[in-house]
Amino acid sequence: MAAAATAGSSPGSGPGDSPEGPEAEAPERRRKAHGMLKLYYGLSEGEGAGRPSGPDPLDPTDLNGAHFDPEVYLDKLRRECPLAQLMDSETDMVRQIRALDSDMQTLVYENYNKFISATDTIRKMKNDFRKMEDEMDRLATNMAVITDFSARISATLQDRHERITKLAGVHALLRKLQFLFELPSRLTKCVELGAYGQAVRYQGRAQAVLQQYQHLPSFRAIQDDCQVITARLAQQLRQRFREGGSGAPEQAECVELLLALGEPAEELCEEFLAHARGRLEEELRSLEAELGPSPPAPDVLEFTDHGGSGFVGGLCHVAAAYQELFAAQGPAGAEKLAAFAQELGSRYFALVERRLAQEQGGGDNSLLVRALDRFHRRLRAPGALLAAAGLADAATEIVERVARERLGHHLQGLRAAFLGCLTDVRQALAAPRMAGKEGPGLAELLANVASSILSHIKASLAAVHLFTAKEVSFSNKPYFRGEFCSQGVREGLIVGFVRSMCQTAQSFCDSPGEKGGATPPALLLLLSRLCLDYETATISYILTLTDEQFLVQDQSPVTPVSTLCAEARETARRLLTHYVKVQGLVISQMLRKSVETRDWLSTLEPRNVRAVMKRVVEDTTAIDVQVGLLYEEGVRKAQSSDSSKRTFSVYSSSRQQGRYAPSYTPSAPMDTNLLSNIQKLFSERIDVFSPVEFNKVSVLTGIIKISLKTLLECVRLRTFGRFGLQQVQVDCHFLQLYLWRFVADEELVHLLLDEVVASAALRCPDPVPMEPSVVEVICERG
Repeated sequence: MAAAATAGSSPGSGPGDSPEGPEAEAPERRRKAHGMLKLYYGLSEGEGAGRPSGPDPLDPTDLNGAHFDPEVYLDKLRRECPLAQLMDSETDMVRQIRALDSDMQTLVYENYNKFISATDTIRKMKNDFRKMEDEMDRLATNMAVITDFSARISATLQDRHERITKLAGVHALLRKLQFLFELPSRLTKCVELGAYGQAVRYQGRAQAVLQQYQHLPSFRAIQDDCQVITARLAQQLRQRFREGGSGAPEQAECVELLLALGEPAEELCEEFLAHARGRLEEELRSLEAELGPSPPAPDVLEFTDHGGSGFVGGLCHVAAAYQELFAAQGPAGAEKLAAFAQELGSRYFALVERRLAQEQGGGDNSLLVRALDRFHRRLRAPGALLAAAGLADAATEIVERVARERLGHHLQGLRAAFLGCLTDVRQALAAPRMAGKEGPGLAELLANVASSILSHIKASLAAVHLFTAKEVSFSNKPYFRGEFCSQGVREGLIVGFVRSMCQTAQSFCDSPGEKGGATPPALLLLLSRLCLDYETATISYILTLTDEQFLVQDQSPVTPVSTLCAEARETARRLLTHYVKVQGLVISQMLRKSVETRDWLSTLEPRNVRAVMKRVVEDTTAIDVQVGLLYEEGVRKAQSSDSSKRTFSVYSSSRQQGRYAPSYTPSAPMDTNLLSNIQKLFSERIDVFSPVEFNKVSVLTGIIKISLKTLLECVRLRTFGRFGLQQVQVDCHFLQLYLWRFVADEELVHLLLDEVVASAALRCPDPVPMEPSVVEVICERG
């Protein structure tokens, strides 16, 4: 067993001798080869590629350990394992030895070329290292020689180096002294040549030395001469600064040189702001002159460009120079500059607002918005330099105020356009009547008014949309992203105009004798249909268009579409109701005059229908045509087949015929009044002023109810003779022949005309009706 554990296998043995196949031995073979490589390169177990740690490396019974002891291992097997297990262990160990030999041979065969190449490389390296060692030896010898020569040279030149250093120091000192002695002449020459900056630099370089050695007479004399020249220099700089003929950069340079010469900073600060004020006020006077009556003021864009390049640019230069020159003044200096900029800025803003006010009457927003954009952009720089002055906020407030005024201007423009459309409609309705010609139809007029108003609304939205364009500098301000869109454009302009239009339309519904009495009925009808169209489609369209163009980022409450549509519908209903009243009043006036101006007691036997009744039918037919141009037909109740054949004969029922029989006695009026009142109790109540629907039948029904109710009340106030009663009978039959077709329920016309004839019979001392056949003949002939 021990010989089997220690002996090597023959070179010819391979993995094919194992009872198990090569597939089962492959993982074990790779593990063994990996362990042999680590052993060859001297790697410990802990330096593997992350493999888990094995048993204790000091264990003498570990076959793979560095401290393996065969005797100890065999003693352990003999003590712990039975014979069968010992035989199995021997077989397994033989198999492993053969596998290791095979792996070793395979490793050698596979890496033979690499081993040969590595051997050649090592041989070459040995040769190269030998040459390198020789070269390093020669280099060390040369460095030793160089070091020796350097030490000899340093020792030789040590004394001369010290003398040269001293001479160089003396030379530098002499040059400084020469500069000090030449300083007065240099300063004088710089002053004469106007090189003030160079003179100040010379003075600054020598001032500390002269101050330090002023106790020496020679240096004292130089210092006195320099002070005299410096005083003259400061005087000339002040003179140049006070003259103000040069520009702002030159004046800032003068102040900087004066500060370098030690002049009082507070005094220079005041003088600097005073001179800057003079220049900026001159720019303001120039701008104010452009606002005068003559010559004509330039356009607003040129005005803002002039102000931006002149005043605002000058203010920026002043602020930048002030902050650079007087930074040492601290908060007090900053407050002084802010007050200075705020005072002059308020005057500039006042001039700009005066010029912008002259543009409020104009209709083009593009030039105004461009001017406001440049005005706002110009004030960004001074706003950043002078945050305490609030110039940027003031400029934004001016832009916002102008935007609000433009919204108001466009609202007034929309109102004026609407009133202009109404004036055109009035003229179109009146001109054909005066000329005796047929004018444009109501449908055409309605389409013209609607398209004109809608085009004005779109033009106004496009005009105010320029304030929110992306390229405009102030469009990203919170006001133009929120309140301007929601409360300004949507609520103030669009909703405000729709409500103004409704209020203007409702003003035509005043009582007769005021404004409503002079309003053409056709205009009322047209406005009613216009408001109804707004309620059904237009309001939703223009509000959607507004919301799409102006993306609202404001959470303020806005008017819902349904609320505005309800207001427009209510306006349309009031206008249509007033139209019914006006047209009913016109026909009622004709009927009232025809009843009140006739002597019904002495009238002749009727031979035809009165002309006023024919006029009533004609006017009603004209109204029917007029309303049909704008409104749909509507719904009627089923009509009876004898609607046009019914004849009024004081009649209608056996009770009525009995009432007016020839045996009429003076006591009959009490009985007939009683019977009439009892009949009214059971008849359907007629609401003359019932709500009007948006259709032709409802409109004509309301007009006919008002007209016939007026006729009824006028009849009740008159006394009729026999022929007067018969004339009323003929007139009512004529009206019944034509009016039933205009109303929703023909029974309504029948009931009202029944009451008219019955009331005339009650007011007749001798109620003898005309034969129905005769009535029909007269009406057909009429």
